[in-house]
Amino acid sequence: MKIQTALRLIYPPRCVACGEMVESDFGLCGSCWRDTPFIEGLSCDLCGVPLPGESDQDEVCDDCRKTTRPWRNGRAVFRYAENGRRLVLALKHGDRHDIVRPAAKWLARRAEGLIEQDTLITPVPLHWTRLLKRRFNQSALLAEALAKKVQQPYCPDLLIRCKRTDSLEGKGHEQRFATVTGAIEPHPKRRHRMVGRHILIVDDVMTSGATMAAATEACLTQGARDVSALVLARVAKED
Repeated sequence: MKIQTALRLIYPPRCVACGEMVESDFGLCGSCWRDTPFIEGLSCDLCGVPLPGESDQDEVCDDCRKTTRPWRNGRAVFRYAENGRRLVLALKHGDRHDIVRPAAKWLARRAEGLIEQDTLITPVPLHWTRLLKRRFNQSALLAEALAKKVQQPYCPDLLIRCKRTDSLEGKGHEQRFATVTGAIEPHPKRRHRMVGRHILIVDDVMTSGATMAAATEACLTQGARDVSALVLARVAKED
């Protein structure tokens, strides 16, 4: 206890977004909390994008009405804007692994209703060349922390990126889906783990849903009962 008190005096808790001092570790200050576009209230049941109004039943956004979503349902923590965007980029490109801890808490809250008795949690995979360059898969960090938080089994390599694809940034809707087609497959030594099970796939950002769709199809073709999608940030049209 004395050591912890001393460490707090030397290294006081700071906001994971702006660095200002806060009351507890791994949190946001009041200003950053207000500037983080958390998705609350009504949202699309398939992709998690926020929707206007209220409803007592599951609703689907216009994009999901036009585009077939192979997964059962999906949720997102916040919009990919303002602090939401900054937090994702800090984790992905700034080696800010301290963001994973609060993010797991936010993901667990959004995952309520998605977790079943024998849900297997897995990340969207990176191609080995990108993993070698970046040194970590941010989606895997999030998925592992979430699995510990909700006490569900976790498989980091249930899926593999069998084909290195071009960056999806700047590509249109059809180009994104064409680029990732056939790029994700089940790990040949992990296929048995998904048969008859509900799989929860975790990613950092969803834009068109092309990558999530490819990962979902890989699970379903190997006998998964169904799949849910959970992402930290969702790109919305107004962004």
